Amino acid sequence: MRNLQPLPEPMDSAPFTIQEALDAGVSRRRLRYRALDAPSRGIRNPLGETAMELSAQVRPFTLVTEFSAASHATAFTLWKFPGFLPGSDRPGIHISRPDTMAIARRRGVIGHVGQFFEDEIESIDGLLITSRARTWLDCARKMDVDEITVVADHLLRFPRPEFEGRTEPHSTLEELADMLSRHKGTPGIRKARLALEQARIGADSAPETRLRLALERAGLPEPELNVPAELASGVVRQPDLSYPEHRVAVEYEGDGHSEPAQIVRDIAREEDFSRAGWILVRISKRHMRNDARAAVAKVRSALLSRG
Repeated sequence: MRNLQPLPEPMDSAPFTIQEALDAGVSRRRLRYRALDAPSRGIRNPLGETAMELSAQVRPFTLVTEFSAASHATAFTLWKFPGFLPGSDRPGIHISRPDTMAIARRRGVIGHVGQFFEDEIESIDGLLITSRARTWLDCARKMDVDEITVVADHLLRFPRPEFEGRTEPHSTLEELADMLSRHKGTPGIRKARLALEQARIGADSAPETRLRLALERAGLPEPELNVPAELASGVVRQPDLSYPEHRVAVEYEGDGHSEPAQIVRDIAREEDFSRAGWILVRISKRHMRNDARAAVAKVRSALLSRG
């Protein structure tokens, strides 16, 4: 059996277009070997290369379809948005094109068309994708208002430069509002408007946003979000949510809080609040079930104890 000519990098480990291969000097005969899969016309993929980044899978689909970009659920996943988007785990790559062109129709693709402004398409390592703000609006149609708010809070939050390597939020309130103004009448825009009204700057995670919304919906005061509290000279803590006038702090504790080192830090944090005369309400995933009724009851009890 004749040995196959090795494919040039990175075609030996990631999907590529036939045109890319021809431009790199790969023969058409080599592209017909069974060692290559054909996920869609004009695209080839080395067999056995299943564990790969989504961006690598999506990139050739945007190349073989003129004037297209990854969008909707695919962009939602690529941008690593928090929140629940129904159907985001279904097979198929979402591709959008301008509404002056035909919808993309090919195997493995879910096509969309729409009106696009120049700043609504971005490039990530050669992959064209709808901007975060445009993706937020595109996905609003399939999400409920609270989950749209979760994504809005994520886009608006100020980052922690030491951990994230950036100093500016992904979007501003004005930019999201402008996105809504540009695309009046688009499906989901009414829900997006409601979500933007209840979005706030300061939440560090999706559970924090969901907890805040549950507390407000229950008629409790709106809490401050991640605002530092000076508990004693040189002792500053930054609770997830807080009511400084009542000296009540609320912390959402995810799975990482079960680690031994984190348990020690959590105990020290609670002692700091207690010495300063604060009540620290600790919320976990189980408190968020049934519309967060248990979480609301804990916070309400703490606030009532402070009058």
